Amino acid sequence: MNQDYFKKDSFETKISCPLCCEDLIMKWQRDNIPYFGEIMYITAKCPCSFRFADTMILSSKEPMRYELSVESLEDLNARVIRSTSGTIRIPEMGIVVEPGAVSDSYITNIEGVLQRVQNVLKTASKWVREDEEKFARSQELLCMLNEVIEGERKITVIIEDPLGNSAIISKKAVATKLSKEEAEKLNTGMIVFDVDKSELAHDVSDSIQPLGGD
Repeated sequence: MNQDYFKKDSFETKISCPLCCEDLIMKWQRDNIPYFGEIMYITAKCPCSFRFADTMILSSKEPMRYELSVESLEDLNARVIRSTSGTIRIPEMGIVVEPGAVSDSYITNIEGVLQRVQNVLKTASKWVREDEEKFARSQELLCMLNEVIEGERKITVIIEDPLGNSAIISKKAVATKLSKEEAEKLNTGMIVFDVDKSELAHDVSDSIQPLGGD
């Protein structure tokens, strides 16, 4: 793809749908986020049911890790950009959400991220209701998340992205460039568009571990 395309406010590209192989239109919309920089929203929807949405940060493409200690209600308001290639970790709870076939990109805040994790846990708790130990673990994690949202518990939220398209925007957030080895261990999500090679790579991996811990 010609790099000049990324200077436009919006444009469309055509690819083959990875599911049905029919022509698929990808829509690209440029935007600017205060204090962070320019981004590009990428969306596509095929009649066969395939869909794709991502957020590309135009100002940086290095593999990055962002870490934020959530210690107060104010920290819950820190803005979060999570691309389809971003992995979210809450180490104190053993929670890891990795990108996969059903991943969506989104822009929210820390509280929004925690609410999304809560929704995953609520669904998971229904699946493991017959398993007393796992069900108890899911309820414990839900209580812990409620305490964080109410400002009664401290946690660490980490976002790692091998494509550099995810971030935590806060003066308190610690940004670190990932090594090549660290980046290669991370999943990239559903689709990666390589500007240099002008081709798509398909990754259908999906791993969500809401009940992790031991």
